Amino acid sequence: MTSPHGLRIIPVSDRAWLMAALGDALAGGAPILPVNDAHTDDSTADDTGPSADLPGGTAVVIRTSGSSGVPKSVALSAAALRASAEATHERLGGPGQWLVALPAQLISGLQMLVRSAVAGTSPVFFDGPFVPEALLETAEAMTHERRYISLVPVQLARVLDLAERDEDAAEVFRRFDAVLVGGQAVTLELRRRAHALGVALKRSYGMSETAGGCVYDGVEIGDTLVRIRGGEVQLAGPALALGYVGDDNLTNEHFITEPSGERWYRTGDAGELLGGMLTVTGRLDRVIISGGINVSLDEVERIVRALPGWGEAVALGVPDRDWGERVHLVRAISANSNTTNAHEAGAEAAGVATASFAEAGERIRAALGVAAVPVGESTVDAIPRLAGEKPDLVALAARCGLGAPESTPAVPTSQINHTKEQA
Repeated sequence: MTSPHGLRIIPVSDRAWLMAALGDALAGGAPILPVNDAHTDDSTADDTGPSADLPGGTAVVIRTSGSSGVPKSVALSAAALRASAEATHERLGGPGQWLVALPAQLISGLQMLVRSAVAGTSPVFFDGPFVPEALLETAEAMTHERRYISLVPVQLARVLDLAERDEDAAEVFRRFDAVLVGGQAVTLELRRRAHALGVALKRSYGMSETAGGCVYDGVEIGDTLVRIRGGEVQLAGPALALGYVGDDNLTNEHFITEPSGERWYRTGDAGELLGGMLTVTGRLDRVIISGGINVSLDEVERIVRALPGWGEAVALGVPDRDWGERVHLVRAISANSNTTNAHEAGAEAAGVATASFAEAGERIRAALGVAAVPVGESTVDAIPRLAGEKPDLVALAARCGLGAPESTPAVPTSQINHTKEQA
């Protein structure tokens, strides 16, 4: 069954239209597709145009392409969006005002607008490049008794950098009743820094297919259910998406219904439940087979990012004649390229030098074994990122010339500072 209304394509810069159209969609009106202004025109060229064949009950369509670059259009019902918003406010202690610092065409940004609509509060929007001082200045204009914000780890790190050297900034940051952080793994170091400042940090796990965060600090919110099957995290509950627009095969692959009628979403994430708390260890599709051994690239990143100067490192898999695949590390070296550099620069000023590639390899060997030891390193000025600030793995591999024929590098070598290879 399809939606009786045509899909409205809404540029997120037109906030009055976006909020009005979102409210109408949540009340049963025409479904909406929020888009970045740069993609307003080409949105009509695929299965998410105004005449798109949508699942019945669709209120919002979110277009998403993960770091692998495969595009998907997720259909969400008003009931799912509301269930997610209400569960969030229940967990956080009640409705409040949201400071929106994430793109509204992504579920992380749009869900703050949904929560605002459900709570009857007016969101505050942060505009322009992400400058922590400007963000906290905007926060001071918030008027509600309870204040919330949602960030990704790279943004959180930059705000912590500022708060650690400016007590006034720290006080404004502490004023938030909850600082949600998700989209990527949150390192233990970031959590320690936030705790030391008294920031009310909440780690959020979820995705477009679950209408946003549905597990906070490892514990389900609302009526969400979590299970592990074959090492994969699977989720159920009222916030699940209806499916993927125009792709029944993909919908049937990722959304499964048990004989009991319970519907589950297969996340593709690896994880485990310990004492009833969920720990996500990485992506199942981010595992390479090196010398017959499974190596999680996400685990490699977790280990190496704890080293000085490696806070934004990315691990990629590269073909190897003898091992099948090996690990290759990419590190950003520009002082302006990542959000942890200010903290790391402070460490270097205190005499803590950037760890060498050999040191990184030894740390990885000790933790994960010889199959995980990286055989190469590339350094770039900046890690290319998707709209949600996740590393763009496809663009990064191309920028470093990985996987491209040796005689035809993917990009001019001037864009790469150096590439080291070791046996």
